[in-house]
Amino acid sequence: MNLGMFFAILGAALAVGLAGMGSSKGVGIASEAASAVVANDPSKFGKMLVLQLLPGTQGLYGLIIAIMVMLNTGILGGAVVTDTGVGLQYFAACLPIALGGYFSGKAQGRVCAAGCSLTAKRPEESSKAIVSASLIELYALLGFIVSFLMVINI
Repeated sequence: MNLGMFFAILGAALAVGLAGMGSSKGVGIASEAASAVVANDPSKFGKMLVLQLLPGTQGLYGLIIAIMVMLNTGILGGAVVTDTGVGLQYFAACLPIALGGYFSGKAQGRVCAAGCSLTAKRPEESSKAIVSASLIELYALLGFIVSFLMVINI
């Protein structure tokens, strides 16, 4: 394997791996809180499910970027990247969603856990919990958009 392809694959792996780690940690944190609420009141399962799912989007964003890199670099067919500089460009393009997804996924999980507590005490306020969690989603989206724009312009 040439050095350019190595860096492109490393970037794709980081996009999926770090964003996925952030999502899994965030979903785990939110799910722990949601399980406690549902154990006390099973009728709140639907509201808890939304809060559990929100931190999972970062992993999807990382997956989309990784697939784009694999398509563009020949990993999934086509011309293979041989230039080291191009491989480094793909690597750098993956960093915004890799790092943004990791940190925002974990943070969003904590906010969703707090939202579970709010919803347990005041179910009519669940939309406020979702809005609070969505504020963190904005930063995951920014990382995704920056990575997306860089990958399509390499």
